[in-house]
Amino acid sequence: MTPEEILADLISCDDLPGRPNRAIAGCVEGHLRRMGIEPVILTGPEGDRVNILATIGPRDRSGVILSGHMDVVPVAGQDWSSDPFRLTRRDDRLYGRGTSDMKGFLACMLAMVPEFQAATLQRPLHLAFSYDEEIGCRGVGHLIAALPDLVAAPMACIVGEPSAMRPVLSHKGKRSTLLRIEGRAAHSSQPDAGLNAIYAGAEILLAIRALNERLAVQGPFDHRFSPPHSTVVAGVVRGGSAVNIIPDRCEIEMEVRSVPGADPAAITAEIVALAQALVPEKALSVEACELSAYPALPPSSDPTLAGLVARLSGGAPLQSVSYGTEAGLYHAAGIPSIICGPGEIARAHRPDEFILPEELAHCCQMLRGLAGHLAAP
Repeated sequence: MTPEEILADLISCDDLPGRPNRAIAGCVEGHLRRMGIEPVILTGPEGDRVNILATIGPRDRSGVILSGHMDVVPVAGQDWSSDPFRLTRRDDRLYGRGTSDMKGFLACMLAMVPEFQAATLQRPLHLAFSYDEEIGCRGVGHLIAALPDLVAAPMACIVGEPSAMRPVLSHKGKRSTLLRIEGRAAHSSQPDAGLNAIYAGAEILLAIRALNERLAVQGPFDHRFSPPHSTVVAGVVRGGSAVNIIPDRCEIEMEVRSVPGADPAAITAEIVALAQALVPEKALSVEACELSAYPALPPSSDPTLAGLVARLSGGAPLQSVSYGTEAGLYHAAGIPSIICGPGEIARAHRPDEFILPEELAHCCQMLRGLAGHLAAP
C-alpha cells in the first residue's frame, strides 16, 4: 500500500489522548501483520491503551528507532472544510486531523516496511508507536522502559514530528501543574467570615508573572532558543460559583518550559512554596498536582547522528524548536535522539490540517536511505 492509502486508514481512527486507543493500535497492528511482522503489544498501566514495537532485522544488534505517536488533538470547536477523520485530497493537499502531527510519518514507516524487509538489514530498525503524547508524552515512557527486555540497546532514535524534513537538534523541557486552592465559603455580605480562594489565587498568579519576569532578566540563558530562557505561565484559572458566595475553591493550571540544564521541577517548586506560604492566612490549603512533564532535548556533542539525518533528508539541521517531543525522553534514557519528519508544525492542532504528497515521498526517500545505511556491512 502507498503512504497515502495507509494514511487514509490511520486518519479514519478517532484516537484522542486520554482514551482507549485500540482502534488506531489495531489499525497499525493489522498493517504490520499483513506484511509478516509480529509486533510487540505493550499495554500501559491504564489497561486500555497500548504502545506498539515492531522490529525488522536482528534484535541482538544495536539499531535505530523510528518513533511516532498515534494520538491526535481534538477537533471540537474547530471549523473544518471537510470531515477531519476522513482523508480528503483537495488542491494537491491531503487534509485530515493528524496528517502532519504525526500520522504522515507513521504512514511512511508502515509503507516502507517491505523495503526494510528486502534490505537485509545488518542492524535493525525498530518501529515504535506510542500513545497519549498530546497530553504530556505519557505513553512512550512505558515503551522505553520495556526496551532492554526486547532488543539490544538502540544506537539512535529519530522522532518523526513535523519538521519540514529538517533535522531538529534540541527543544525545551516542560512541566505543567494544577494548583488547587481551598478557601472557606461565606455569604458575600460577610466576606470576613470566609477565605476567598480566588484572592489567594490572584496572589499566586502575580507570583507566577513575577518569576517569569525574573527568569527573563536573570536566566539561565541558552541563546539557541527563542526566548533564550525558561518561562513560566498560567494558562487556565477556574474559581467561584456565584457572585454572592465567597469562593471556597480556585484552580490554576500553569506550565514551565525550561532550557536544557534548567530544572523545570525546581522552578515549579518555587511557585508551589510561595503558594503554600499563603496557608493559613489566606487559604486553608494549596495542593499541587502534576499534569504532564517531559525533559528537554539538549543538542548532542556528537555530530554523527545529525550529520547522518541531514545527509539522508537533504535538510539543513535546525538548532532548536519551541515545541516539545518524545525525543527528550529517549535522550534521558541514554538513546541519542533527533527530530525529523514530514509536514510542518504550523499546520498542527488547527482546522484543515494537511500534508503534501511530496512531503510523504520525501520522508520515504529518507527512510529508504536509512535502510541502506543499516544494510551496509
